[in-house]
Amino acid sequence: MSDTMPKSMLENKLTKLFPFTRNYINRNGHQYHFVNEGQGSPVVMVHGNPSWSFYYRNLVKQLSKNHQCIVPDHIGCGLSDKPDDDGYDYTLANRIDDLEALLDHLNVKEKITLVVHDWGGMIGMGYAARYPERIKRLVILNTGAFHLPKAKKLPPALWLGRNTLLGATLVRGFNAFSSVASYIGVKRKPMSKEIREAYVAPFNSWTNRISTLRFIQDIPLKVGDKNYQLVTEIAGSLAQFKKIPMLICWGLKDFVFDKHFLDEWQHRFPEAQVHAFDDCGHYILEDASDEVVPLIGNFLKTSEDKLA
Repeated sequence: MSDTMPKSMLENKLTKLFPFTRNYINRNGHQYHFVNEGQGSPVVMVHGNPSWSFYYRNLVKQLSKNHQCIVPDHIGCGLSDKPDDDGYDYTLANRIDDLEALLDHLNVKEKITLVVHDWGGMIGMGYAARYPERIKRLVILNTGAFHLPKAKKLPPALWLGRNTLLGATLVRGFNAFSSVASYIGVKRKPMSKEIREAYVAPFNSWTNRISTLRFIQDIPLKVGDKNYQLVTEIAGSLAQFKKIPMLICWGLKDFVFDKHFLDEWQHRFPEAQVHAFDDCGHYILEDASDEVVPLIGNFLKTSEDKLA
C-alpha cells in the first residue's frame, strides 16, 4: 500500500493527531478505511472534498465517550485505496453504495445520527433517502443536498477544475485544490503547519489526487449531467426529515457553501437549530472547533432527552 498510504505522514506523525484504530473492509477489491470508536447510539460522520476522516477527529474524541462514531474515508481519500478510473467509478451513486455497504457490514441500521460536510451532505443524504427510517438526527455543516441554489454561481475555481484541462492539471499536478483549501478553508485562525500537512498528506501525487478532481468533475449543473437526476431525487426526499431534530452549524465565509446554501437549508427546515459564524469558513470544525464540538454534543444530549 505504499502508493496509497504515505507512511511518513499518515502513520508516524498522525499517531498523535489522529489516534484512532485503522479499520478496513474490502470494497470491490479496494481497501475502504473507516474510524469506528466508542459505543452507544451510532453517529455517522461523512466528509467531503478535498478532506478526509481527519476533519472529524475532534468530534470523534468528544462524542466517542457516549456514542459509536463511524467515519469512513471515501475511496480515493485519506487512508482508503486510490484506484484509477478502470478500478473505480468516481461518482455520487458509488459513494452512496460504499457508505451503505460499510454500515451494513457494521450492522448499523437504526437510530443513526448523521453528520455531514461538503460532498458528505449529498452522500449522507443520499443514504438517508434510501433508508429514512434509519435516521434519528441530522447535523449539517457547510454542505448541500440539492442543486446549486438559483442565486449562486459555480465559483470560477471549481468551474476551471470541472471543465478545463488546465484546471485538471492544476488539481492533479500541483495539488491546487487540496493545498489551497487548507489555507482558504479557514478564516478565523490559520491551520498550523502540522494540521495543514495532515489534510494534504493523502493527496501526495498525481495518482493519489484522482478523487479530488473527480469530485469536482462530478458536480451536476444541468439536466443530462451524470447524477443530475439522482441529486434531484435526493433533494426531493429531504421533506420527510422535517420532523426529526436537526442542528446546522455554518461558517458564513465559505466561498462555495455560502449563505445561499444556508438559506436553502433554513427554507426547507425552518425548525432546525442554527448557529452561523460570521468569521468562519468552510472548515467550520477547524475554525470554531471549541464552540461547534460542544454544540453538537449538547444537541445530541438534549435531543436524546426529547426523543426518550
